[in-house]
Amino acid sequence: MELFGLSEPVVRFIAFGVIFTSMALFELLNPRLERSELVGAIKARRWFTNLSMVVISSVALRVIFPLAAVGTALWVNDRDYGLFNYLQTPAWIAGIIAFVVLDFAVWLEHVASHKFHILWRIHRMHHSDPGFDVTTALRFHPLEIVLSMFWKALIILALGPPAVAVLLFEIVLNGTAMFNHSNAKIPAGIDRLLRLVLVTPDMHRVHHSSDSRETDTNYGFNFPFWDRIFRTYWAQPRLGHQGMEIGLKDYRDGSPVKLGWSLLLPFRK
Repeated sequence: MELFGLSEPVVRFIAFGVIFTSMALFELLNPRLERSELVGAIKARRWFTNLSMVVISSVALRVIFPLAAVGTALWVNDRDYGLFNYLQTPAWIAGIIAFVVLDFAVWLEHVASHKFHILWRIHRMHHSDPGFDVTTALRFHPLEIVLSMFWKALIILALGPPAVAVLLFEIVLNGTAMFNHSNAKIPAGIDRLLRLVLVTPDMHRVHHSSDSRETDTNYGFNFPFWDRIFRTYWAQPRLGHQGMEIGLKDYRDGSPVKLGWSLLLPFRK
């Protein structure tokens, strides 16, 4: 598949590079929090581990599920599978509906990863990061990335959405994840307006609190609507953003910044 004359992998790589670089510079020049885990040697080890994780996950996904989301959409549409093909839904309507449904599916998957023990064993690696910056958005275990892709593929198989809509969703999802995991300072007034339509860093940081009551809130990546509808929205951390503890209480010894430790975490008791 091509977009603007470029292949899908190239489009995604360019989008990733531009967004990651922009957010990294934004949080460097305008940091929200200034803590030891966000500067110096600890930050360097965190960045190495988190960036390595996205490389390993990408390779694993290409080996285990080479079609990925966009490839699945192309395969489905070539065979006229899915609800939209059955109803002959106009492409632009199907694209909008698919974007919203896929976002809800990702939100639902995120909730499940906290509620089901076997899924939490995998997902907790993401939450074990003692810092919170743009690289935290990349810190997902390869097992979780593969499972997530199978889940999205099922949704795509059921709907039969346009492949370009799926590609745009994947780019936006990655972009907003890097945005709302960033250590970027956004004025309070702008944040209040933004979080009406988009998950902001201050909103999602609450979800990374070591307080389990707060970890069980603000599951959204793109839209904040689902948390408000299902009453899992929490505006601010109880201790404030400066006073809150980020990460998991069980892992405060520095181990989460190590790549090998992080990869093996789902298999630890």
